[in-house]
Formats: sequence, structure tokens, C-alpha cells
Amino acid sequence: MSDLPHFPLAAVVGADELKLALYLAAIDPAIGGVLIEGPRGMAKSTLARGIAELLPDGIFVTLPLGASEERIVGTLDLDAALGEGRAQFSPGVLAKAHGGVLYVDEVNLLPDHLVDLLLDVAASGINLVERDGISHRHPARFVLIGTMNPEEGELRPQLLDRFGLKVLQNGQPQPAERAEIVRRRLAFDADPQAFVAQWSGEQQALAQRCQEARDHLAAIPLEDAALDEIARRCYAAGVDGLRADLVWLRAARAHAAWRGAERIEVADLDAVEHFALAHRRLHAPPPVAQPPQAQPTGQQAQASPGEGQWGELPAQAMPMGERRELPRWPKKP
Repeated sequence: MSDLPHFPLAAVVGADELKLALYLAAIDPAIGGVLIEGPRGMAKSTLARGIAELLPDGIFVTLPLGASEERIVGTLDLDAALGEGRAQFSPGVLAKAHGGVLYVDEVNLLPDHLVDLLLDVAASGINLVERDGISHRHPARFVLIGTMNPEEGELRPQLLDRFGLKVLQNGQPQPAERAEIVRRRLAFDADPQAFVAQWSGEQQALAQRCQEARDHLAAIPLEDAALDEIARRCYAAGVDGLRADLVWLRAARAHAAWRGAERIEVADLDAVEHFALAHRRLHAPPPVAQPPQAQPTGQQAQASPGEGQWGELPAQAMPMGERRELPRWPKKP
């Protein structure tokens, strides 16, 4: 890591949705990374670097757009293999990113085969290099963060689906928020060391919360009730394949760990639904049902148990297993 101070994540104004998605990916890298879609100048690289500093090793590696496949995966020295009887491996970008963040700006401009390669390794956690019958493998577990501006070209649907989560970054903060962003940036540029020291308490608390969530993650069960609800919603959204179900379940568990909860609740499913379905949904949500305009009698009818009363309860107040038996609420887009 560089000795130069970086803008602390705790000091970033707004971008709450994006920060949450990045927290979840840092808690469970098996989610499969985060794709950020939005215009330039939205502090995407600052947020990505900030997530790296919340990881145990704090590694942050940027993949250059012009990188070759050998530079990414590493190379094997065949002369050394023939002369010494063993493969001599020169590590590439994937090896350097192990335990940290691999950041790919403008991922939609990378050749498709390189994007496919990155996603394969991010999903498996292993990089395998083979050449002329000689192979070498090494662990490559990292949080993959890609950014793209759709005006510069789309990512193929097959590759888009393989990113675990997707966030649409809004390019229009409110005026007061914009002004505060500029103030903090000016303060950081004027004296980076003092600015970092000012936010050190909040930054340490954020790092501690992420570490506690990682430690707690395995203790949260992947329950059938949560999976059944996810499967029902994915079916209603017309999602192809099962990747969305797996990603959504993992992300919901990471969100429960982030909250410090003991099990996945409906609130966790709702909180990450748009991250998992933003790039996979084929069907629009059903229209909101309109309530009747008149009562059958002159006096207001009294609802019997199970007829209209559940609609007044928040989703997280209902046990997961019972929610599927109740009237379904319209889902958020």
C-alpha cells in the first residue's frame, strides 16, 4: 500500500446505497463483486479504495484497461521448468489483489474474454495458469469492483449477470449535499493528515463493524424459508437461471451480519433485492391493487382476522415462514 493518505470512507457524503453494497461484498466476497453504473465524477474510485482499507490486508489493485491476459493471470517460465524440474511463476494482477480489492474502471471497455476471466477467478477464488502441459495455481480471493458508464458501451448480458450486485449511482446529489462534498474534499486536499486524523474514530468504528460482521457471517443459517421467498420473488421477476437466487441469499445473510442479527429476516431480503435484481429483472412488478371505494353497509365494516389486518404490519414484524401464507404486498421496483 502507498504511504500517502487516502480519503476516509467514513467521511464520504451520501452514496448510502453504493456504500451498503460495497460493505456487503467486503463482508462476503463470495457474493461475486459489485458493478457500479453511473457517470464520471461520482467518487467511485474513492469508495472502492475506502472499502479496501476496511479489509484485513488493506490491498487495493487497479487493473489497467490495456492489460494483457499474461499481466492479469501471471506467467510461467518454461525454461526454468525444463532445467529445474519445477514451474517458475511470475505473479500477475490477480495474485497481487489476493485478500483485497481489485478495481476495474470502465469494465465495459475491457475485452469480453478478460472480463470473463476476472469473473471466473472472483467466483472460484483460485487462479489457474497453464502453458504447454505445465500448470500453476494460487489463491486469488478479492472483492471485484467494476465501474461503467453506459454511454460508452454496454456490458454483454452474459457477463453482466455474473456480477453479484449492481448499483445505479445517481449523478445529481442535492445542493446541500454537493456543497458538503466539496467542503470535505477541499479540507482533505489542504491537509490530508489532519483530515484523516479528524475522521479516524468513525473510520475505526466502521472497520470494526465490518470485521465483526465477517466473524459472525458463518453463524447465520441459510434457511429454507428465506430461500423459498427469494425463489418466489425471482420467479415473479422473470429471472433466468439461478445465479440471482444464490447471490440474493448470500447478500441477505451479509446484511443480517451487518445488522448484528442472528438470522435472515424479511428486512434483509428487502434491503438487497434491488442490488441482486437490478441487472436481472425481466418482468415489471405487478400494479398496485386499488382499495374499494365504498363499504357494503352504512357503517365501516370490521375486518375479520386475516382480512386486511396484516397490511398494517411492517414486513419485519412477521415471521419468515408465515409471510408466504399472507396476502402478498406489491414489491418495490
